[in-house]
Amino acid sequence: MATGPTSRVLSSSQLETLAALGEERTAEAGEKLFEVGDRSYPFIAIYEGEVAVTDPAGHEIVRHGPSGFLGEMNLLSGQTVFLTAVVTKPMRYIAVEREVLRKLLFEDGSLSDLLLSAFIERRELLQRQQGIGIEILGPHESAETRRLLDFARRQRLPYTWLSPEQSEAAATALAGLAPEEIPLVRLPGGAELRGPSNGQLSRALGIGRELEQREEVDLAILGGGPAGLGAAVYGASEGLDTLVIDSTVLGGQAGASRRIENYLGFPAGVSGTELTSRAITQARKFGARTATPYRASALKPGGDRHLVRFEDGNEVAARAVLISTGAEYRRLPVDGLEEYEGLSVFYAAGPPEGQLCGGQRVAVIGGGNSAAQAAIWLARGGALVTLLHRRADLGETMSRYLIEEIERYGVAVRDRSEVSALHGSEGRLEGVTLTDGAELPFSYLFLFLGATPCTEWLGEAVARDPKGFVLTGAEAGAAGLLETSVAGIYAAGDVRAGSIKRCATAVGEGATVVRFVHEHLTPAPASA
Repeated sequence: MATGPTSRVLSSSQLETLAALGEERTAEAGEKLFEVGDRSYPFIAIYEGEVAVTDPAGHEIVRHGPSGFLGEMNLLSGQTVFLTAVVTKPMRYIAVEREVLRKLLFEDGSLSDLLLSAFIERRELLQRQQGIGIEILGPHESAETRRLLDFARRQRLPYTWLSPEQSEAAATALAGLAPEEIPLVRLPGGAELRGPSNGQLSRALGIGRELEQREEVDLAILGGGPAGLGAAVYGASEGLDTLVIDSTVLGGQAGASRRIENYLGFPAGVSGTELTSRAITQARKFGARTATPYRASALKPGGDRHLVRFEDGNEVAARAVLISTGAEYRRLPVDGLEEYEGLSVFYAAGPPEGQLCGGQRVAVIGGGNSAAQAAIWLARGGALVTLLHRRADLGETMSRYLIEEIERYGVAVRDRSEVSALHGSEGRLEGVTLTDGAELPFSYLFLFLGATPCTEWLGEAVARDPKGFVLTGAEAGAAGLLETSVAGIYAAGDVRAGSIKRCATAVGEGATVVRFVHEHLTPAPASA
C-alpha cells in the first residue's frame, strides 16, 4: 500500500464538503482510530497530524498525513475491519459516518471517482498481503476447504490459507477436529469458526443483509450481476419494494473482470469491481435491499405472489420475479487466468473486440460454430488469428460453411492443441504454452468452451431450452419480450436463451424488465 492509493489526497473544497456532513474530532498520539476485528468505523479525512496503518502483527503498511484519508472497500461493504489505524502525531480530522458517505458518493462525481478508485486499489493490494484478513486452515483435498477458498476469492476478501501439509501450526490447530469442523476459519480479532457455510462466514464478517424467515416484496431479483443490478436500480427508483439475492457475491462475472474495455461511457475501460460497486451503491441509494449469499432451491409460481425457497430455509414471496442468475462459462484450467480476464482474455467477440485486436496476434480456443464465427470476425478486423482446438478434425464439431470461411479469411488452425499456461504481466497476455510444450505468442485470447446456465434449481417451474437456458417471449409462449412461460416471472442476462453475452446488454435487459413488471402489477383497465 505504499504506492498509488496511498498518495491520494483530498482537495480543500472536498474537505469542506466532508466537513459540512461530518464531525470534527481530535486524537492524541498512540490513540487507535480503529483496529482489527472492529465491526465498523467512519470515513476519516485528515486536517492535521499523521496516522499509521498496520497489519494484525503490528507491521506498518502506510502512513497518511494532512489531506489524506483512511478507508478501503469494507467501509462501504460493512465487512469486519482488517487493519489498525494508530495516531503517530496529534490529529485533527473529520469523521463521516458510512451511510452519509454512501449518499455523498452518489451525488458528488469527482469525490466518488477519487474515493472509489482508491478503495478498490487498496483492497486489491490487501489481497496480495500475507497475514491480513481471514485465515483458512484446511487440507487441499478437502472439498469444503476449496469451497471457502473460492468464496473468499469471489468476495475479494484478504485471506491466508494454511494447509496442514505445509504448516505445522495448521496441523496442530486441526488435530482432533471432526471432519465436519474442517476447515477452521480464524476471523480478524481472534474469533474462530469451525466448518462454516459461506453464509455463516459472511454473517460473521458483517457482509450482506440477513433474510428474515419469510419476506414479501414487489420484485425479487435472483442474481446480482449486471442484469439484476440494472433491474434493482430502476425498480427501486420507480417505487417497487425491491430485493436482490445472490448465491455468492454481488456483481456476477462482470464484477470479477479486471477491466471491461467496451462499456459505454468509459473509453479507457473500467474495472468490473468499480462498475458493479457503483451500481450496488446506486441501487441501495434508491432503497433496493441486497442479501448474500443465499442459494435458491426452488421456485413455486403462484397467483398473486410467486414463492422462492432457499437452501437455508428462508423464503421470499414476490409479486414479480426476475431470474438473472447468469451462466458459468467454462474456463481454462490454468493458473492465473483471472489476472487476464477482461483485459486480454475474453468470452465474446464483437465490434469493440475487433477494434481492440486489429493487427494483433490472437488465439481463439474452441471447435464449435461460435468459435469459428469469432475467429472470422476478428480476422476480418485485421487480427492475426489462430484457432486452437483439441480434436483431430474441425469437421466433427463445426459446420462446413464456417470451415470454408475460416480458410477464406486466413485463420490458422491448430488441431490437437490445448493451453497449459499463460504468460504475461499485469493482465496483459504475451503468449501461451501448449500441453505439447509449444510456446506461441498471443496478445489476446478468446475462449469459446461453452457455458452452463445457473438454472438447475428451477426444475419445471418455467420453460427452458435443451441446454437449460430460460426461454422468454414468443419461444416461451409469453406476450412480453423478457417474460418466461409464467406470467410475472422474467429472465434477463446470460441466463436467458438467445441473450447477447455483453455487460451493457444485460444491464439494458434488467432495466427493461421493470417496465414489464409495472404492466403486470397494474393491468390496463378493461374496455367498456
